[in-house]
Parts: sequence; structure tokens; C-alpha cells
Amino acid sequence: MRYIKRKFLIKILRHVLLSIGAFFSALPFLWLITTALKPPKTLYSKPLLIPVHFYIKNFADALNAAPFGRYTLNSVIMTTGIVLCQTFFSALAGYAFAKLKFRFRNTLFYIFLGSMMIPFPITLIPNFLTINFLGWYDTYTALIVPRAVSVFAIFLFRQFFLSVPSEIEEASRIDGCSRFRTFFQIVLPISKPVIATSALFSFLFAWNDFLWPLIVTDSPEMRTIQVGLAFFQGRYGIQWTLLAAATILVILPTIVAFLIAQKNFIEGLSTTGLKE
Repeated sequence: MRYIKRKFLIKILRHVLLSIGAFFSALPFLWLITTALKPPKTLYSKPLLIPVHFYIKNFADALNAAPFGRYTLNSVIMTTGIVLCQTFFSALAGYAFAKLKFRFRNTLFYIFLGSMMIPFPITLIPNFLTINFLGWYDTYTALIVPRAVSVFAIFLFRQFFLSVPSEIEEASRIDGCSRFRTFFQIVLPISKPVIATSALFSFLFAWNDFLWPLIVTDSPEMRTIQVGLAFFQGRYGIQWTLLAAATILVILPTIVAFLIAQKNFIEGLSTTGLKE
């Protein structure tokens, strides 16, 4: 009886500590929402965590203060291109590393993984010079093509395809299916969890990317939403209510994307060996 009571108290204590940690983790986001819903005049005079009056006009003023429609369109085009390219090419490469037998397969795969340890600033200047040489500067091509392949996504697909029974492929080959038909009609349809996981990671990476779009774009018409938000902050830095409202509008798509793909995301992680 004493053991059961002790175990119950430990469980309660654990939940209390986790709840406190979750509260402090969510506190900056709560403060962001509070700031976005406060009238500008009461931002400093009434520093309350929960606003008394909900001033929704801040969101409309933030949208009118900068061309966020154009910024959002650029981010949508860039993000869609990156997600589609990374998912397609990573699926092909992951299948090759998992199921095809060729010389130096494992060595090449380890070289791919090793490239993830190269810091991004080291490749920044060579990539920029290449983009400038090809005449892609300040275009959608410069935003999408250099990031059309993801080593991490290749790793995810490889780990998942290793768990696919070889008997499925052998049966399809006996029925006369080619390697490509087997991949596209049999293997790929059962890979929805890892596809959702890879697409979600690619979406978060592309949507939140700031440095590369800042470097390869120049005109205001090509700015992505993250770059536009930075310029908005520089121009309207004193108006914290508008900046908070604009920030909430920027991060909403990532929250919606995670909620939509949450089930497949968790299943994909568990089937690729990343879940403990």
C-alpha cells in the first residue's frame, strides 16, 4: 500500500513539474498574443498578461503597413517548390540507398551524412557565386533549386524503406512490374507516414528560412515573408503591437501544418528509427 501511494505521489509531482515547465515554455508565445491584442496606447501603461480589451485592429494595421500579401505569395511559391523537390528526390535517393545494390553504396551514404556536419556559412559564398554566375539572382530559381535536395530527408526515406519487406517488391517483379513501377505504384503508396514527416520538416525549414532568401533576393517584390518581417521590424520597430500581430500571422501556417500532419508525423518518426 505504501509503495502504491509513493508511486502515485511521484506521478503527481512529475505532472506538476511538467505543467510548470510547459507554462514557462509557452509564456513567450502567450506574451506575444497579449501584445498583439492590446491597444498601442496601453502597451506600457497596462503591462498585463491577459489584455482587458481585445484590439483586433492590430492585425489589419499590420497587413496594411507592409505588402504581406506579396511576401506570403513568394513564401508559398518557394516553400511549395522546396517541399515537392525534396520529397521527390529524397524518396528516389532513399529507395536507392535502401534497396538497390551497387558499389560503394554505404560509403556514398556516409559521405552524404557527413555533409550534414558542414556549417551552412562555409557553403554560403560558393553557393551565392554559383547563383550569380548562372544569372539566377533575385529569382524563384535561386530560392528553390539550391535546396531541392535534403540529406536529412534522404536519411528518413532510407530508414523507412529498409523496414519495407523485400517480399513485396519480389512479388511485384514476378508479376512483371519494372523497378520504377514497383516504386511508384507499390512502395510509395505505403510510405505516407514518412512522406508526411519529410514534407513537414521541409515545410518548416523553407517557411522559416531567413538567411538564404535575404542573400539571393534584392527587390521588395521577391522578399519572402521572413525577410519582409525583418524589414517590417526595422521600419516599424517602435510599434510592438503591429510587430507582434505580424509575427503571429507568420507562424500560424506552421502551427496549422503540424496539426494537420501530426498523426502521420509521429508515425513516420516511429517507423524511421528516430523515436526512442
